[in-house]
Amino acid sequence: MKVDPVDLVWQYLNTAPYIPEDAPTGDLVGREVGDTTIYLSHSGGFRIVRDRMDRADIEYDVFHQERAQAASLAYTCRELFLEDLPGQIIGDVEILDVVEISSPRYYPDSTSGEHVYGGEITVFFTEN
Repeated sequence: MKVDPVDLVWQYLNTAPYIPEDAPTGDLVGREVGDTTIYLSHSGGFRIVRDRMDRADIEYDVFHQERAQAASLAYTCRELFLEDLPGQIIGDVEILDVVEISSPRYYPDSTSGEHVYGGEITVFFTEN
């Protein structure tokens, strides 16, 4: 399959409830300190079934000026990923399941001084 898993999750978050507009991104180019950001990155994965099913590991990092807001948004993403994303059809791709690798944890950004909570999920998907 020739599907970018970060783009799949990005498309989903851009239409999901409770997610600030323009917060999801697959890169940090042009990001300003203080912008509420949900940064998505592909951290691994592998082909499960030839030409049928892929597994992608996706990290999500939530940047916010307020620690409580960063935590709240990270746990909102977690809930959406685990409870709502499975079964979604995004373009020609069906999300079969989502499994948590690690729940959001706090690690402030030492460069910007912003609060960051990050977690990681595994997304199982197939092309329709």
